[in-house]
Amino acid sequence: MSRIQKVFSQLASQQRQALIPFITAGDPRPGLTVALMHALVAGGADILELGVPFSDPMADGPVIQRASERALAHKVSLRQVLAMVAEFRQRDADTPVVLMGYANPVEAMGYEAFAVAAKAAGVDGVLTVDLPPEEAEECSGVLRAHGLDQIFLLAPTTPESRLKAAARLASGYVYYVSLKGVTGSANLDIDSVASKLAMLKQHLSLPIGVGFGIRDADSARRVAQVADAVVIGSRLVQEVEAGEEGLAERLTAFLASVRAAMDTARA
Repeated sequence: MSRIQKVFSQLASQQRQALIPFITAGDPRPGLTVALMHALVAGGADILELGVPFSDPMADGPVIQRASERALAHKVSLRQVLAMVAEFRQRDADTPVVLMGYANPVEAMGYEAFAVAAKAAGVDGVLTVDLPPEEAEECSGVLRAHGLDQIFLLAPTTPESRLKAAARLASGYVYYVSLKGVTGSANLDIDSVASKLAMLKQHLSLPIGVGFGIRDADSARRVAQVADAVVIGSRLVQEVEAGEEGLAERLTAFLASVRAAMDTARA
């Protein structure tokens, strides 16, 4: 059983939902990333999504775009991100880590070389935003051969053909984008999300995490009432952007408030 499967199995037995925070590797500077990962775990993270900085993050709003720009100013590469995961693993052997980013850096390294390096570093899953399931057969096979989960995005506009392709190739969990727009957008419609998740569960046996538009403890609680996992990113990156002083403590405290709210969701 993979680390991701183990987390969802344990949470299901407790009737709890996974909390999945996102930060961008190398933001605000490379030397701080691992400490921030540990701070998120201290705040209640069940799975970590670590963004691989990219120069054209098309699915991301201004907050995460700026995070990529700050990381790239430090010349943070995919190999450096893998080194950060390996360092994180020296103290944390249990919390799953998912790399979230874009296809170009992975393809530049090569699927096989990337999968070998990612597995060795302690990565558990990969979410490449711009690699849809219809085009992911080769990548998926390589990742699967090395014990890595491939996680796909699904959206309100996802057609049934893509949903079926994702159901066939995905593992770990599926990430449902709660709204039409980029990360950090507002206007979260829980009724619409609940309706869409009910439809998705007719096709998918994997846990479904919901992200985009979740900004505080209350919105996380409402999503946790209908989803298997809550993904929160832009709000955390805003804390990073606010400055380094007390940053780790701020991230821990904020995430702990989110975790506490989520644990009341289905009480």
